[in-house]
Amino acid sequence: MSLHRITLKNGADLDGFRRAVRWLMAEELAPQHILWSLDEAPSLFGDDDLHDAPPVSLPKSVARLIELCVCHSDPERFALLYQLAWRVLNGERDLLEIASDPLVHRIDMMARAVRRDLHKMYAFVRFRRMHGELERFAAWFEPDHFILEASATFFIDRFRSLDWTILTPIGSMRWDRHALTFGPSAQREDAPDEDSFEEGWRGYYESVFNPARVNPTAMRAEMPKKYWRNLPETASIPGLIQTASQRVDAMIEQEATMPTKRTPERAIEAMWDQEPKTLEELNAIIAKAGPLVPGATQAVFGEGPKHADIVFVGEQPGDQEDLQGRPFVGPAGKLFTKAMNEIGIDRSQVYLTNAVKHFKFEQRGHRRIHSKPTAGEVKHYRPWLMKELELVRPKLVVALGGTALLALTGKSTPISRSRGLAQFGPYRGYITVHPSYLLRLPDEATKREAYEAFLNDLRRIHDLAEADPDTGELPLAAE
Repeated sequence: MSLHRITLKNGADLDGFRRAVRWLMAEELAPQHILWSLDEAPSLFGDDDLHDAPPVSLPKSVARLIELCVCHSDPERFALLYQLAWRVLNGERDLLEIASDPLVHRIDMMARAVRRDLHKMYAFVRFRRMHGELERFAAWFEPDHFILEASATFFIDRFRSLDWTILTPIGSMRWDRHALTFGPSAQREDAPDEDSFEEGWRGYYESVFNPARVNPTAMRAEMPKKYWRNLPETASIPGLIQTASQRVDAMIEQEATMPTKRTPERAIEAMWDQEPKTLEELNAIIAKAGPLVPGATQAVFGEGPKHADIVFVGEQPGDQEDLQGRPFVGPAGKLFTKAMNEIGIDRSQVYLTNAVKHFKFEQRGHRRIHSKPTAGEVKHYRPWLMKELELVRPKLVVALGGTALLALTGKSTPISRSRGLAQFGPYRGYITVHPSYLLRLPDEATKREAYEAFLNDLRRIHDLAEADPDTGELPLAAE
């Protein structure tokens, strides 16, 4: 069979790729028969071909992954994503669950790279007032991937009241307080170099810079030098590093003073003083208190109905949870959602939270490696968790793993000895493994056995949540 050429726009051409997939699937053309190419002004198909192509139904997880990976700069991205779609629609529905598959691994690495690029853009874009215009602002950024359109919602939500433009080598976008428009690529010289606000910002940055914790290698890892020209505070960094040792000596010679850093005890006292009456008020206190463990980009709050029948308590957010600000959205969360769907538990009708509200990790190169919270750290977070349960008032509280069990009982108990029914203070409880445990098992046979046991726990949990609240009796079908 001859090769079929598909030409897409050289960028994040999601609409073009979707049309291509519909047409190719309708023609039953396998990936090895497609030649993908990129052009600034592509012409995919005739109108008749396009209208004849029926819609294609992909799992939401695959569709979301495609939306992310079309932003990658790899010229092979569309070929790889079509391979993924073809395999999923031809008998491999759960392909994304096989992390060891070479295609899944490569696409996952692409998705991680795009997420990192978005994270850098959110962190390192600095708006400056445009010369001669009091109410317009502009910023320059150099992305590694085609993320301009994907980042738009973030900047609109946070700078809705400003008239701003973001200029990049791959295009530009402007928000005029009412509508978003996209324009051509730009050069660094098109953006303002500085404005009057930056002197004050640099003064603030210099005042909070801690010379005792200077680590240039870590600073460059978190803030690559390619972004330094966009950030006003970086002009101060060389001098701050050069004088760090003298400033540390001066600090040591000064009389010791009480630390001003918020301690866990003060953070918890703030909650009791303010007496939150709603989850929103509690979350605001947690966000203001900041991490009680090292690391974290943001607090990850519980998610679900305010008065859900079931509360699932996990350990702590992971890397993806920290970046997205939502619980159970990483690999373990996806497995957990899959298991709930098999049992008939609607994720949107249960409340998901964690014993520890921030991601504790160790930085190893560009990777953030999960670090298990200590018993003391779990203890610090416990009042927030118990207040959360008090506000939700569930019928059943489920401990997912040993850390959650420690948070709910104050005792460290092996899951193998305590798995099953439990009582957590005033709440009926159930103890089972954390979904991440299933991902760590060494072989497929053990994984299947453990997964079935986890499903059995979820069935029991589902039945307990439907039990009579007064008698505690289970529905007849569960007996």
